[in-house]
Amino acid sequence: MDLWQLHIFCRVVEWRSFSKAAEAVHLSQPTVSSHIKDLEGHFGCPLIDRLSKEAVPTDAGRLLYGYARRLLALREEVETAMAQYQGKTRGRLVMGGSTIPGGYLLPRVVGQFKKRYPQVTLSLIIADTDRIIAGLLEGALEFGVVGAESRDKNILQEVLISDEMRLIVPARHPWASKKKIALALLLSEPFIARERGSGTLQSLQESLRHKGHDAGELNIVAEMGSTEAIRQGIKEGIGVSILSTLAIAEDLASGSLKAVAVEGLDLTRRFYITRRRQRSLSPLGAAFIDFLKENLPPRPQS
Repeated sequence: MDLWQLHIFCRVVEWRSFSKAAEAVHLSQPTVSSHIKDLEGHFGCPLIDRLSKEAVPTDAGRLLYGYARRLLALREEVETAMAQYQGKTRGRLVMGGSTIPGGYLLPRVVGQFKKRYPQVTLSLIIADTDRIIAGLLEGALEFGVVGAESRDKNILQEVLISDEMRLIVPARHPWASKKKIALALLLSEPFIARERGSGTLQSLQESLRHKGHDAGELNIVAEMGSTEAIRQGIKEGIGVSILSTLAIAEDLASGSLKAVAVEGLDLTRRFYITRRRQRSLSPLGAAFIDFLKENLPPRPQS
């Protein structure tokens, strides 16, 4: 067993394919298969189920994957620490972002950080909050920025920035000229919801719960897996929704969408720097988080 074999094994698990993993590591498929067989020989058990259409890890494979990610992350940490010792900032940092911070907050800061430290390789994984937290627990991500609190005792969170969510309607909607509408009106209006697991939906559910209501009371006519899809759905008149003003800042500025408050409903939420409690930040991870805090974008005007 060596780290290169573990790296290849992780690519196979993550791509769920020998051929795609081979492309990712610039090797032939037979060579990748040979490395996996060597690992299976070393541990004396199958690691990948080859009977299905996808390359799915066995129970032993899933166990190994968690340890492999941690070992590979430690390797990156060693590279970064030794470079920093010599007065250099370089290495590879893998971070995660839930839909809003991953799509609208982190990319700009990643670009600025890369300009300052061109020898650094940054990888940003975007998924819903639940998947980002799962990636942290597996060791695949060093840290993430998500829009909901986690109750997992192995997760450590720190508030990064507040996010103003509002009821978003198209410019032609009867509520577009209003500053505020009653909660009862929202409950009866056709509503487009985010998918389960998203921080936006979790925050909305929490806000409704404080008012003695539940998200199940909303008149949900569609469920969509991204903010962009909901944004387009609102413009097409499918329904209204609760979205981050950060995500639709350009639409609010142009007037194509309007943001309305809901009476009595606190739609302010927070984005959290999130990481595994038992994992220390690498010097590169700590440097990026400090840079992120210093370069947060201004809050959009709604």
